[in-house]
Amino acid sequence: MSTILFDNGAHRCIVFNDLVQGDDGVQANQFLIQDGNEAALLDPGGDLLYTPLWLAVTPFVRLQQIVWILASHQDPDIIGAVDRWLTNTPARVACSRLWGRFVPHSVSHYQAGKIGGDRYLLLPDEGGVVPLGATALRALPAHFLHSVGNFSFFDPVSRILFSGDVGSSMITHGTDFAPVEEFASHVGAMEGFHRRYMGSNRVTRIWAAMVRRLDPEMIVPQHGLPMDRRTIPAFLAWLEELRCGIDLIEQGGHVAA
Repeated sequence: MSTILFDNGAHRCIVFNDLVQGDDGVQANQFLIQDGNEAALLDPGGDLLYTPLWLAVTPFVRLQQIVWILASHQDPDIIGAVDRWLTNTPARVACSRLWGRFVPHSVSHYQAGKIGGDRYLLLPDEGGVVPLGATALRALPAHFLHSVGNFSFFDPVSRILFSGDVGSSMITHGTDFAPVEEFASHVGAMEGFHRRYMGSNRVTRIWAAMVRRLDPEMIVPQHGLPMDRRTIPAFLAWLEELRCGIDLIEQGGHVAA
């Protein structure tokens, strides 16, 4: 199903949140950001989602309007179907420079020379801008949260921060997609994931400080439910204090419970 997060007539952001059916895979959100006649797909997913997402997107835009495939990181549920999007749209892929040499492993036409380096925007560690219509999206560093080359994407028109895995929650199929109303009751759906997948408290603190300066209206992760101004302050305070990743490694290499 689709949910319109923002629409001012010229610019809109849409989330597709329940395209993974049953136990076929982990729930994931895919995003369409459109400004004028140009559109970007953010974290469009793997082969499991290509056809459902294609069917979900086409009521809003034509495939020829999709000029960007934005990848927060390299996982299959992020960009596994990139070959099909590159083949069927004029889009370029924007991703970390660390993953630019790995993306072609998912692109069967790459070696044949049909899809070359001109189809990639390789972002440096500090991030960058991605032009879209009359505006530009910002790629913001989110390294080691959970990938070594990782970005959150900020839309300055809607002031939505698309946070990738940061802020993700584990929800069940069929859950209504709506902003979390009360953080304390929601944190249980987030804690196990963040303790395991976020790199360390040092990087969670750096990201939280960046987001405070950014002052977004909404944070929308790749998995689970979004957060708005009612819950963002509590989320950032929790994230700043979270022990996670290598903070939890004990003698013998296992993760502390």
